[in-house]
Amino acid sequence: MRQIKIIWDFRGADSLQIAKHHVVHLKEYVTLEKLPISIIDFEIKNEMHTIAFLVVTDVHLLKVRDELKPHRAELFVV
Repeated sequence: MRQIKIIWDFRGADSLQIAKHHVVHLKEYVTLEKLPISIIDFEIKNEMHTIAFLVVTDVHLLKVRDELKPHRAELFVV
C-alpha cells in the first residue's frame, strides 16, 4: 500500500512557529477522527520555509485531502 505525504507550506519569518502550531491541530484531527496515522511532523526547508505534514495510506487519502485541504502531496519513501 502506498504512503502519501500530505504537505502544508508555510513561508516567512514565522514559518517555523506556524508549522509547529499546525502540527498540533493535525494531531487533534487524527485523534478525533480515530485515524491510524502516526507520522505527523514538521520540517524546516530553510529559514523562510517550513512544512507541516502527515503521512496517510491510499485508504485515507481522499478523506484527509477533502477535509484538510493540503497545499500539495508526494509519495513518502522511507
